[in-house]
Amino acid sequence: MKTFALHSKMLTLSGVFYPTGYAFIMFPEGAQAEQAARELEESGFDSQALMLLEPDTILREIGRVDGGSDMILPSVGTEGHTVQTYVKLARQGQHALMVRAPSDKEIERVMAVVRKQPFSYAQKYHMLAMEDLE
Repeated sequence: MKTFALHSKMLTLSGVFYPTGYAFIMFPEGAQAEQAARELEESGFDSQALMLLEPDTILREIGRVDGGSDMILPSVGTEGHTVQTYVKLARQGQHALMVRAPSDKEIERVMAVVRKQPFSYAQKYHMLAMEDLE
């Protein structure tokens, strides 16, 4: 599994998290995210297409929350609201799995595996739209 590293291609022009071509899935427990990652690798996904994010990483890198601060940088639009949801879940101790899955076929493969675990929230980032995954 690849280590998460936030880079400019994962951000909008205004600096909001928007990793086009990725699915971002939140899990109540880290073990559930790790299990989903293992099963994705077993089903043929390259380990370099997978990134596990711990709650602190989500808060610091994606939510830009400093330490224990309750302040979230303001952002308008759907992507800003989605980041706020990630922050809320990360504060509850939830982990995330980020998966490179640019095609509809790949996202269906991802979700067939992810649905085996009790995930709490999932988004697919398309070029110009975000899709809730169930």
